[in-house]
Amino acid sequence: MDILYLVDRLEAAINKGTAVPFSNKRMIDEDECLDIIDQLRIAVPEEIKQSRRVTQEKDRILAQAKEEADRIVTMAKDEALRMADMSEVAKTAQQRAQAIMAQAELDAKSTRGGADDYANQVLTELQQRLDELTARMATLQGTVHNGLRMLNDKRGSVGGAAPPAPPSGPVSN
Repeated sequence: MDILYLVDRLEAAINKGTAVPFSNKRMIDEDECLDIIDQLRIAVPEEIKQSRRVTQEKDRILAQAKEEADRIVTMAKDEALRMADMSEVAKTAQQRAQAIMAQAELDAKSTRGGADDYANQVLTELQQRLDELTARMATLQGTVHNGLRMLNDKRGSVGGAAPPAPPSGPVSN
């Protein structure tokens, strides 16, 4: 039962009572008023219990909302830190990538320079060997030419025939 309804009934029962002449007193129906008071005794604890339940529910909802708000704030802070860390990681990675690229370019230049030096050395040695072989060939050609001349000279002195002309230029196989 609603407590305010019972208070209104008690007030109506008092107002319904008969006024005592020459005083501010009233005669009321005792049984009706005691009945309403008994109903109040029953209703008040129930109202208090319900009020306590509402207050507890309100407190629980507020605590839950605060907990949720704290969780959201913590998540936002964590996300902000993560994003800041990722930004730093990205910057560090980009700097590292640039350093690696610069080192790779230096290594490539060094490798190309080494390859060029090696090729130059090999070609120079090859040119020297070719020059040596050409000199040997010239020496051998001279020796062969001299040998042929000597043979022809010996033949000429023996038979009187003219010697054949020596070949000119490099000898081919």
